[in-house]
Amino acid sequence: MAIKPGMGRKSSSKNPPIFSHEFVIQNHADIISCVAMVFVVALMDESTSPFASAFISLHHNVTGEEPSRENPHGKPFSYVAGIKDYCAIFFYTLTCIIMHAIIQEYVLDKVSKRLHLSKFKLSLFNESGQLIVFYVFSFFMGANVILREGYLSKFSLLWEQFPNHPMSFLHKLFFIIQLAYYLHMLPELYFQKVKKEDQQSKIIHSICGFSVICLAYTFSFQRIALVLLTLHYLGEIVSHVFQLIGVFDRDEKLASVRFVNNVTFVFVRFATMVIGVLTLYYGVATETVLRAYAALVGLMVLQGYLIYSFITEELRATREAKREAKQHQQQQAKKSKAAKEKAKKKKESDLPEADQSPSPAKAKAK
Repeated sequence: MAIKPGMGRKSSSKNPPIFSHEFVIQNHADIISCVAMVFVVALMDESTSPFASAFISLHHNVTGEEPSRENPHGKPFSYVAGIKDYCAIFFYTLTCIIMHAIIQEYVLDKVSKRLHLSKFKLSLFNESGQLIVFYVFSFFMGANVILREGYLSKFSLLWEQFPNHPMSFLHKLFFIIQLAYYLHMLPELYFQKVKKEDQQSKIIHSICGFSVICLAYTFSFQRIALVLLTLHYLGEIVSHVFQLIGVFDRDEKLASVRFVNNVTFVFVRFATMVIGVLTLYYGVATETVLRAYAALVGLMVLQGYLIYSFITEELRATREAKREAKQHQQQQAKKSKAAKEKAKKKKESDLPEADQSPSPAKAKAK
């Protein structure tokens, strides 16, 4: 029986051998789905439920009660970071791989077929398309948690009673999803057949994102990390929308979106540094000086790196734009000169033979 290729890859004329690299790449979403279903099915049996729940449920709750006769509504659960979270991160990493394949197969591939993009632009389109989905989801989920917890109405909650900062269910789920997504970027390099020269930047993005969020999550900076990540994703959404417009070659819209992208980037970086100083230097430092200063230095170094990268990219784009404009002017000048010469020759050919200007060869013969 022929095996159909899995999601996220185009089907080939021949079915690859089972357990070969091509087979795993073509069917990776189906294989990962089967692995995830093992945990879901195990959750339904009493003997395997404790093992499966370690991967699917959230653990390390410190407060909360189930509904009972005395308290029909129960009490909301609050959680802290713990070792069992890495089991949940593993399971949600599998989920991220499956969702990545679904988005690629049913959205991005169908859109890209109609656009007829080059390989370079297709790579940019797929990368920005995947990241925009994640950034939009994370931004709205983060904004929802911020509004629910009241961090905007009472800003001092970001540092009050530090480090005793238990998380609500959605707050903890937000961080589990963040860690799982950045971790799933590494196997996606294999599943998407990313070239070796393009892997370094993606590996750095994955490892740095996972490490920064993991440190903030482990050392009780979940509240400020939630706010700063939500702000950061706002800037990333605008940045990748700008990149997608560049892929579509909409030059008229590109200039306006570039301005919006620059303004958003400056706003996000400035707001991040202000919130970081207020929370870490004036708030958390009153409780734990060393931890607060280490976090503040790390935050400022990260913002400095992002600003440096942004300025470098803008200067490079400006130089390329000037070079392309110069080349365009030179081409237009050549076309204009050729058109003038062609018009002059046509005008001379329309004149009587006696009135035409003699060619250099004929003038020399005379």
